[in-house]
Amino acid sequence: MKSSVGLMLGDPCGVGPEVTAKLLAQEDIRAETQVVLVADRDVFAEAQRVARTTVGVQDVAAIADADPDDTRPVLLHHQSEGGGPYPVGKASADGGLYAIQTFRKLLDLARAGSIGSICFAPMNKQALNMATERHEPGNKIDEPLDWIAKELGYSGNRGLISYLDGFWTSRVTNHVPIKEISDNLTPQGIIDTVRLTHDAIAASGLEAPRIAVAALNPHGGDGGLFGREEIDIIEPTVAQLAAEGLAIEGPFPTDTVFVRAQDGLCDAVVTMYHDQGQLAMKLLGFHRGVTIWAGMPIPILTPAQGSAFDIACKGIASEGALTEAFKMASRMATAQSIQTDGARPGP
Repeated sequence: MKSSVGLMLGDPCGVGPEVTAKLLAQEDIRAETQVVLVADRDVFAEAQRVARTTVGVQDVAAIADADPDDTRPVLLHHQSEGGGPYPVGKASADGGLYAIQTFRKLLDLARAGSIGSICFAPMNKQALNMATERHEPGNKIDEPLDWIAKELGYSGNRGLISYLDGFWTSRVTNHVPIKEISDNLTPQGIIDTVRLTHDAIAASGLEAPRIAVAALNPHGGDGGLFGREEIDIIEPTVAQLAAEGLAIEGPFPTDTVFVRAQDGLCDAVVTMYHDQGQLAMKLLGFHRGVTIWAGMPIPILTPAQGSAFDIACKGIASEGALTEAFKMASRMATAQSIQTDGARPGP
């Protein structure tokens, strides 16, 4: 049985629609997975014009109306309250509202068990907040991951994991000022991040991932000369997790830990802060990187790139990262379906 992936165009003012059209033009993508595209049919038609693609769709009112043997994507038409047309190349409340409402439709499908995972083209946080200011005062979206957890009523362990060409990285602290990283670094935070990373990799099919943990300070603190976070927090926590049976080592200095990854000595690196890992991942392959919203009741993935307003509707945006995100979403949907014997858990 095919896995089923819910797909959305992201912010209609950015490159999301056109890279989605390019993604769906790939026959192997459609052959192996049932694609459920929640989109305004007019926006998708314009995206195909820009991308110079001619992908046929099953334009139906409900997934149950689609032919499961038909490899064409299932299109569930959704027109937001803003209605369009959307201003290309800039953040707008209408574009943000479109993204919010199509994402909510995908979450509804996930709750109903109609899709096994979600893959979304890039959204724009400024546009999302412009939309909430106009239509949902007080519902500010500071961190999209937390916003989706709230939408699902989910309060469990969650975080952002990056994936590129078989290599994974995650971070203990996320969007916090550099001067506050040490204050936010705790043993429990490291434990939660390591376990989240381990479980996400296992969900992709690798049962016993090898995890390397990065140090915080230069030279790994040099025995306390440049900080004691390694001695007081990171080392004891890594030792605890290793004693529990995880294949984990560290902390390794930042300037060598990713060399270990390149040499194939580990499958994942857990870093202490955002740029520590993101810099390495984007240098390794900016146009192929994937972000996984890990820990959620359903796999949720997106390309590790922004809405790129500056090149929207020029037909030059690469679909590489979205393709990788979609392939991983399909793998995770299949793995979760097998794990739950066909019954997907609700939020």
